[in-house]
Amino acid sequence: MKLITWNVNGLRAALKKGVKEWILNEAKPDVMCLQETRVLPDEQLTAKEREVPGYETIWNPAQKKGYSGVSTWLREAPLDFSLGLGEERFDVEGRVIRTQHPDFYLYNIYFPNGQRGQERVGYKLAFYDLLLETCDELHAAGKSVIITGDFNTAHQRIDLKNDKSNEKNSGFLPEERAMIDKYLEHGFVDPFRVLYPDREQYSWWSFRGNARANNVGWRIDYFLISENLMPRVQDVIIHDQVTGSDHCPVELLID
Repeated sequence: MKLITWNVNGLRAALKKGVKEWILNEAKPDVMCLQETRVLPDEQLTAKEREVPGYETIWNPAQKKGYSGVSTWLREAPLDFSLGLGEERFDVEGRVIRTQHPDFYLYNIYFPNGQRGQERVGYKLAFYDLLLETCDELHAAGKSVIITGDFNTAHQRIDLKNDKSNEKNSGFLPEERAMIDKYLEHGFVDPFRVLYPDREQYSWWSFRGNARANNVGWRIDYFLISENLMPRVQDVIIHDQVTGSDHCPVELLID
């Protein structure tokens, strides 16, 4: 099974850059998770733009136009799905789609960015906590979970080029990194880092300073999976050669 996550930084712009063609003609995933779609699909996309041949599509846009939003595209219809985390202050921003599959739950998530001040860092950490509570309940019930999307946090120093200069910036704050540690303590693993403990590879680059050409990036788009799923993982691939956004697609191959 092939699952791909991609923050497209505005779906309407990304469609003009060939993102859908790459997904449908080259990548051909079983499940495609998009973040930061920034679109109200029924109002702002044409019927042709909304059409994804061979896939069922689920959308969770933000209430605010041009902001946030996620979409999951699936070759096979899920057993069930839900939108949001059940708390209005998070759900109005259109950040979560959960789909139920025969042997796992999949979360497609656009985690909050804390760059706009301490208040948003607190909001981001509260979002992480609420999600983990739900995942703990699923684990306690014997369920397996896959979380994917734009985590907006680089976990370790190896996960960004300029770690020293970003120690006081959101995305690499100690309290944000500690949240990823907490998930790993609660039965999750980062399969990319398990498979490639020393690989320096990134999934996001600033538009400024020719960062992508110089590979001055961050690894903030990834998969966290329940520990019991790790033996089934075949590979995790960061498609850093694929353009169309300031993020690149990340792929999980799992039996």
